[in-house]
Amino acid sequence: MLKIRNVIRRRCLFSVRYFRPYQNSCNRSYIPTTVLSRIDIFSNHSKIKLPFIISSNMAATWSMGPGTLEVPLSLFATNRERLANKLKSGQIVVLQGGEDVNHYDTDVQYVFRQEAYFTWVCGVREPGCYFALDVSTGKSYLFVPRLPEEYEVWMGKLHACSDFKNIYAVDEVYYVDEIKDVLKSLMPETLLTLSGPNTDSGLTAREAIFNGIDEFNVDNESLFPIIAELRVIKTPEEIAVMRYVCKVSSDAHKQVMLYAKPGRMEYQCESIFLDHCYRVGGCRHVSYTCICGSGHNAATLHYGHAGTPNSKIIVDGDICLFDMGGNYAGYAADITCSFPANGKFTEDQKLIYEAVLFARDAVIREAKPGVFWHEMHLTANRAMLAHLKRGGLLQGDIEEMIRNGVNGILQPHGLGHLLGLDVHDVGGYLPNCPPRMTGPLAKLRTARQLLAGMVLTIEPGCYFIPRLLDSARNNPEQSRFFNWHRVERFIGFGGVRIEDDVLITDDGVENLTFVPRTVQEIEEFMSNGSNFNKELKFNV
Repeated sequence: MLKIRNVIRRRCLFSVRYFRPYQNSCNRSYIPTTVLSRIDIFSNHSKIKLPFIISSNMAATWSMGPGTLEVPLSLFATNRERLANKLKSGQIVVLQGGEDVNHYDTDVQYVFRQEAYFTWVCGVREPGCYFALDVSTGKSYLFVPRLPEEYEVWMGKLHACSDFKNIYAVDEVYYVDEIKDVLKSLMPETLLTLSGPNTDSGLTAREAIFNGIDEFNVDNESLFPIIAELRVIKTPEEIAVMRYVCKVSSDAHKQVMLYAKPGRMEYQCESIFLDHCYRVGGCRHVSYTCICGSGHNAATLHYGHAGTPNSKIIVDGDICLFDMGGNYAGYAADITCSFPANGKFTEDQKLIYEAVLFARDAVIREAKPGVFWHEMHLTANRAMLAHLKRGGLLQGDIEEMIRNGVNGILQPHGLGHLLGLDVHDVGGYLPNCPPRMTGPLAKLRTARQLLAGMVLTIEPGCYFIPRLLDSARNNPEQSRFFNWHRVERFIGFGGVRIEDDVLITDDGVENLTFVPRTVQEIEEFMSNGSNFNKELKFNV
């Protein structure tokens, strides 16, 4: 029996913790009549027009339950239509979803998270699946694993193919072992599979492979640039999901600001964020490992990893830099708040914080369709360096500072990145886009021209990183711009980052982030928190 149970676990379609919420929420909302869903704003360059029909017995939405966002399944149908309109009749798109992954050699699995391209095209949440889109007809085909009857003993009810058809509002559902025969019956000229580089990780998207695929004409080059580019521009339905997850994450950050105070642990603050995102917002996942750096840890850009697991005690005088984002229906938020642990800024903390805030404000004012991202990066750099110069930390000409890389000493990362189903979303350096620049600008995750419908982070920062400061001090071309007697006071200070998630609109930006940002707003908000309110209690 143990052997059978382990086999079922390895081959299971979904975990019991995923099964019940999805079953209940998916089956409670139905549309009464057949609905035709089409987003016309994406049809200007369409080659074909395909109506995507949701029949009356299919679920219309998915959510994590009462009080959480109802995500319309038409979101994924719209994405399929956009994709089909870029392709040719006779082609069939075939994608392979994610698989369950075990903890090394044990029978315990990581909590499953679906592959992003697979989510984009169908929203299917279970592992071990395939998906096909017939461009000629617009029909969608989901292929699910064929599970043994013993599955029901350990994991819950075995869904029939008809159940999955209703849950995900797709046209046809078959078992994975039927994929070759089903695709053969459609008589495609070409199967389009996904293969291409992720320019943030350097890894390659997983290409669909199944028994018998060598009997088809397969093109693994054409699909990637098309689907990646489509993911860059968000539909109204996707934007609604991103507004929701950004609002949930903003509220979670505010709860952390009320909880934080000297004497508490960084990981305790992390737990407050995780609790609110999941308990209130239904975000089972966060989009990346939470960064909860206080004091000198705030100068470690990706603090919080296994070697430094948010384990420092917060002390009086620390600046807290907390970078955390929830994830809902696969869509990511990515927000950073920086604030004084005791709720009151010192003059030194205020100087650095407002330098970064001025940088963010400069980008918010100037970002709009048509401007290039590297121009926004330099706009932020200029604003921050000018404020630090006024505060006496720097001296000399701002443009000379940039030519000599002083901006890269104080902010070694780029201004931000595309955001969507991945926290560092795809599309930064596609073949039709400006290539990666050289020098300090090579660190930017994109050099693209901004377009309406993009969602990006704006995240300028100022850090006092000992290794970089030592390098600047020993470099005559950089050293001359620093007033070292002032800078030395900031050794051990850490750093400040302000990160907002924004939507590029037709004439500017819509900020999706709702947290206190000015010095006054932060101090007034934190005056209601643990530093000043003895009655405020948190169950951690």
